[in-house]
Amino acid sequence: MTRRSILALVLAAPLALAGLAASVAAETVGVTATEIKVGNTNPYSGPASAYGTIGKALDAYFKKVNDEGGINGRKINFVTYDDGYSPPKTVEMVRKLVEQDQVAFVFQTLGTPTNSAIHKYLNQSKVPHLFVATGATKWGDPEHFPWTMGWQPTYQTEGKIYAQYVMKNVKDPKIGILYQNDDYGKDYVKGIKDGLGEAAKKVIVMEQSYEVTDPTNVFYNVTIPKFAVQAIKKAHDIGWKPLHLLNNVSASVDVVLKPAGLEASKDLLTALYLKDPTDPQWKSDQGMKDWLAFMQKYYPEGNTKDVFNVYGYTVAQGLAHVLKQCGNDLSRENIMKQAANIKSLALPLMLPGIKANTSPTDFYPIEQEQLAKFDGERWVLFGEIYDAGKK
Repeated sequence: MTRRSILALVLAAPLALAGLAASVAAETVGVTATEIKVGNTNPYSGPASAYGTIGKALDAYFKKVNDEGGINGRKINFVTYDDGYSPPKTVEMVRKLVEQDQVAFVFQTLGTPTNSAIHKYLNQSKVPHLFVATGATKWGDPEHFPWTMGWQPTYQTEGKIYAQYVMKNVKDPKIGILYQNDDYGKDYVKGIKDGLGEAAKKVIVMEQSYEVTDPTNVFYNVTIPKFAVQAIKKAHDIGWKPLHLLNNVSASVDVVLKPAGLEASKDLLTALYLKDPTDPQWKSDQGMKDWLAFMQKYYPEGNTKDVFNVYGYTVAQGLAHVLKQCGNDLSRENIMKQAANIKSLALPLMLPGIKANTSPTDFYPIEQEQLAKFDGERWVLFGEIYDAGKK
């Protein structure tokens, strides 16, 4: 081989590799040499519209990512539709995302009933159903649903934390449970029952949906924001003062507690895994400073006191981490492989000590939370971090 032919091969190699990368991208649904198309549904309207800001925060974060050059040279094309928290609408929108928009994967679809409606379809279609915005336990079943993965701590984990607290701190507990009659509500109920063990039969005196009638001294409030506001107000108006356990998904100070009344919300208990933007202890925190700068630039109309915007920002960072790990292989199989290979990921707005971890057999990224009590102004953290990942 002559020196000229060797030189020609050396010069041609990068072009060949670039061509190969473009060819691979061309064969991957939702991926081109310059773009990754990501699909999402969110309740921008309807009974769960308080969560609509999460979709807007995700969109804003991906604009930030794109302004900074994208991920491994590719920009994020985020396609999001309003499903109104209606399962039939979710099915319609997700089929559109997969079959017409040709997204690479579906990300952060919100709600337990809505995700339940698309669960089998996405797994049968072998489309990644990543970091769903619901803590139902069913999203961590890689054996039967290998294309679906959760994100936040499960509702059962949270329920067990509350059970432990009640049994240690309430004399002769009598628990009343208000819950949504679907997998979301039932998971929370199962969690507290599992945590109570045999005592559950004795101490749980009432379970029903959105109406409290029997006298109890522990109120387990498993409701989305709209109904949480109503329940907190009603309990206060009738002078009922139980130990009031509020599920994490309705713990936003600005969206739930303020509308319900700060005085009415005093002494509520919840479990947290994210830094609360209304908590002054994070004022000098670099992660919070960076988030506020992001909000000002990319989502100026967004509420900087709403923890749902902290949530959206954080889960978007989680996705960016996974996509970076994918390198140039953005096949659906490798996206799931990398999502199942998160190791001790500590994101800036997670509480100190909380980390995301996954494996091929563990599809629950975040399994840690810390209890907090509302003092009339902010959530005050107390106790140790509960880690459901430690068996």
